[in-house]
Amino acid sequence: MTDVANSPAEAAAWLSRNAVDSLPAGALTETLTRAAAAGRPLRVKLGIDPTAPDIHLGHAVVLGKLREFQDLGHEVVLIIGDYTARVGDPSGRSKTRPVLAPEEIEANARTFQDQAGLILSPERIEVRHNSEWLDMPLVDLLALVRTTTVGQILERDDFAKRMARSEPVSVLELLYPLLQGYDSVAVRADVELGGTDQTFNLLLGRDIQRAYGQPEQAILTMPLLVGTDGVNKMSKSLGNHIGVTEPPEEIYGKTMSVPDEALPMYFELLLGIEPPSGEPYQAKRALAAELVRRLHGDGAAAAAAAHFDRVVVGGGPPEAVPEYPFVAGEDGRAHLPVVIEGAFGRSRSEARRLIDQGAVSLDGETVDAGAYDLDGEVLDGAVLRAGRRRYVRLRQAS
Repeated sequence: MTDVANSPAEAAAWLSRNAVDSLPAGALTETLTRAAAAGRPLRVKLGIDPTAPDIHLGHAVVLGKLREFQDLGHEVVLIIGDYTARVGDPSGRSKTRPVLAPEEIEANARTFQDQAGLILSPERIEVRHNSEWLDMPLVDLLALVRTTTVGQILERDDFAKRMARSEPVSVLELLYPLLQGYDSVAVRADVELGGTDQTFNLLLGRDIQRAYGQPEQAILTMPLLVGTDGVNKMSKSLGNHIGVTEPPEEIYGKTMSVPDEALPMYFELLLGIEPPSGEPYQAKRALAAELVRRLHGDGAAAAAAAHFDRVVVGGGPPEAVPEYPFVAGEDGRAHLPVVIEGAFGRSRSEARRLIDQGAVSLDGETVDAGAYDLDGEVLDGAVLRAGRRRYVRLRQAS
């Protein structure tokens, strides 16, 4: 153990310092004490349903806490929910989630495992897929459902709200918390981590472990990191996320757009420290540099800061600008929204809106509002900017 955790009580206090809840009270200390007496590390569980291919800094909050357990000598059990992903976690949902194809689930699982390795130490991690035990005979499933009452399941806030609105709740969704709880039985979890939206599922896991004659896991719930909008939970679907494998300059630039009032949460949950005193702008730069450094290395952090100063602050192009070939029409003119669509993946309507807002430039000169069709010779060789950080050099193709 490190100097911050010389006893089970000290370790529990340090590990739970930035958690929302450590449940039940005193359970983490008791679990650490029991493991120390047995001379073994804790088995700390995190279950992930691979419903999306990439992870973002919101996921990194829980992964960072797992890394703290690893640094104290404990083992992380990362459960890839390839079976529960077919059910769809109803936590915080107002309707049933769509079911993904098995091939998509497996591809997402591989990506998540690779990206989690950016934060977790590979020496103390055990990766399991819950299809190993959840593809069970009917007799075993019946034994599992006997552990829990309908009343317990319907205590879930999201289920209760949907039923009050006469909205459907599928039997499949009712099974989800039981399946997640059985994961803890299968891997003999000592501790389970999750977001605050997972509290019900985590507590139910204790009940299921008790029903199977196992010691009950301690629980740590972590805060939900707000996105770059400073309001909503970080989510790829909301477009307010910062992906852990995004290019360094994107991570740096997106971090610089985080509202000042969200800085204390970002520093505490992602870096484990308080923001430095002084101007929020400088604190934000320190945060952006440290996040890039942790994910991409020291050199990438310095380059990302220089890129931000050159492109965003100074309004100039980056050092290396990718080329994009475009085709002009028979009249020799090119429709700029089509070029922007192909070069940056934006829709044509969004491209027209950017042009009209003055957010598109050629070689540093702002394109006039309504100037959608331009001479191909003017575009050829010019550096096109759309938005704050996106650049390409245009090359006319025959």
